Amino acid sequence: MTELPVNYSSYLRVPQLLALQDPLSDPEQHDETLFIIIHQTYELWFKQLLHELDKTKVALASNRLFSAIHTFKRLRSIMRTLVGQVDILETMTPKSFLAFRGLLDRSSGFESMQFREIECVLGHKRPEVLERLPRDFPGLDRVRRRIAEPTVVDAFYQLLAQRGVAVPAELLDRDVTQPNEPNDAVAEGCYQLFMTKPQLAVLFELMMDVDEGLQAWRYRHVQLTRRVIGNKAGTGGSDGAAFLASTMFHQVFPDLWSIAGRM
Repeated sequence: MTELPVNYSSYLRVPQLLALQDPLSDPEQHDETLFIIIHQTYELWFKQLLHELDKTKVALASNRLFSAIHTFKRLRSIMRTLVGQVDILETMTPKSFLAFRGLLDRSSGFESMQFREIECVLGHKRPEVLERLPRDFPGLDRVRRRIAEPTVVDAFYQLLAQRGVAVPAELLDRDVTQPNEPNDAVAEGCYQLFMTKPQLAVLFELMMDVDEGLQAWRYRHVQLTRRVIGNKAGTGGSDGAAFLASTMFHQVFPDLWSIAGRM
């Protein structure tokens, strides 16, 4: 049997992709298609973020500075895209969202397991949050694996140690199931490298750009939620904007953010 040549449509599986938007409203509400496409696109970008973050962990742990710089540049660009997509979603009015919101049943953005994975990879591990979900929830097993793995911050400790920073032994051999926390010794080491090693300063700035991008995305998400549902509970019974706001300004790399205060 002769195989058909690869073309644009077959390589990207365009027919299958376009079949994934299946609004539940009847008659169909115009903005439901937008809502589905935006969130499916977020999940695709989340997949790419995880792909890049896994590469970043390897680059940092193996002291490959230029590889880490390159990947953090890409991560920064993706974060900017995530923030920019909120502009499109904000064209949906509260009235148009409420026209189909009830059809979401108990589903919620809180259930995005890929975003929970991203949080874990970046050191913001909160296993108690997962207790809201059924034990067999799709993707929950991946999040639990991420909780048991070293984070990007742990890989960063390894790079710092190889660059002469006296990283405390308890950090290099810590319980990786726990969230990363700021450390004065690491902060001082980062400051010294920032002031004396320009290439590392470039890396540190990019890392803070990514961190800031994540905070900006959380902020825009909170404001969007307040705009379309106010202070109501979120879908699925979540706390809505209140839950989102609780982590809005969480810093992934607090030791880097402390550099400016040491100057």
